[in-house]
Amino acid sequence: MAPRVVSMEADGGSRGNPGPAGYGAVVRDPDTGEVLAERSESLGTATNNVAEYQGLIAGLTAAAELGAAEVDVRMDSKLVVEQMCGRWQIKHPGLRPLAAQAAALVGRFSAVRFSWIPREQNRHADALANAAMDAAAGRPATAAAPGRPATAAPTGQPATTPAAPIIGSDPATAPASWEPRPTFTATRLILVRHGETPYTEQRRYSGRGDVPLSERGRAQARATGARVAELAPTVAAVLSSPLSRCTATAASIAGALGDVPVRTEDDLIECDFGQWEGRTFAEVRQQWPGEMDAWLASPRIAPPDGESFTQVAERAHRVISGLLTAYPGETVVVVSHVSPIKLMLRDALAAGDGFLHRLFLDAAGISVLDMWPDGGVAVRTVNDTAHLSTLD
Repeated sequence: MAPRVVSMEADGGSRGNPGPAGYGAVVRDPDTGEVLAERSESLGTATNNVAEYQGLIAGLTAAAELGAAEVDVRMDSKLVVEQMCGRWQIKHPGLRPLAAQAAALVGRFSAVRFSWIPREQNRHADALANAAMDAAAGRPATAAAPGRPATAAPTGQPATTPAAPIIGSDPATAPASWEPRPTFTATRLILVRHGETPYTEQRRYSGRGDVPLSERGRAQARATGARVAELAPTVAAVLSSPLSRCTATAASIAGALGDVPVRTEDDLIECDFGQWEGRTFAEVRQQWPGEMDAWLASPRIAPPDGESFTQVAERAHRVISGLLTAYPGETVVVVSHVSPIKLMLRDALAAGDGFLHRLFLDAAGISVLDMWPDGGVAVRTVNDTAHLSTLD
């Protein structure tokens, strides 16, 4: 049986930066620690960062070959981790194709989580990388036993990737939030919250219940369709949550665009609010005060019998990864609900969890994201409602 979840450790380095380079990657069963796959290869002459990315790509490929659905990636390269999470942009042109290749692999899984670990916790992959560097340098390779580094590098040279640079310390790798990006065409995501429903007007939690648009909501959907057509005359696809308040909004947008087909995506459905469904904030506060405080304090806490924002975020990540793979350089309209859209915007802005309870998204509001294959993100618009002014 294919493992559903695996952990993967990867490393890479060079003797000289650039110099003889290699990488190593290990895929494990996260519960038992059993090694399920190992990958290592000499790269000839390359830089530390190129070798690290090649290790990541090899490890993700091995996890995909094992049939894993989710991967916990652990690396001691902060640069690679931050860039793959979209928090740092990639200035060095040699890394951009590698990042794009890694991002395409990420899209093959239902969830991929990146975390930085200290070098001493990455010894197995480090040993494999050192053996590959030995081979690239024409030296006899020391056995790369799990948990024990291979032969040390020549005096004065790092055995593996050095500590990630402080932001801005290296002009070749440091991120710049406003850097022009001429190399690639961004994939543009036009995020639309559905129009009003009776629950919207009454400020009730509206999750999985299929509450239809109100008369005003239908008017908002028509106005939103006209606005989206102005923003993007050419759209590759319209994706929608399967709930009718979204599919009706999406149908109005698709009609304004010339009857672009609407495709429903289950991962775009609203958060499951469990026992809070259909209740107001005041009613929940009165009946579940402790649960409400815990939910507001952490995205990992779910309402009673419901779903946490962390779980919704995993769904939103799958949607975005799939869109970047399927529609590179094109424009896609995504019609969803408050929670998935907020989580997409939180991650795009590299914001904290408090963002989720501070951002207000109006019914039929429009937000626009540009996302590049190297991990770069530009948030163009958040909650544009100018197209609704004539309805007031």
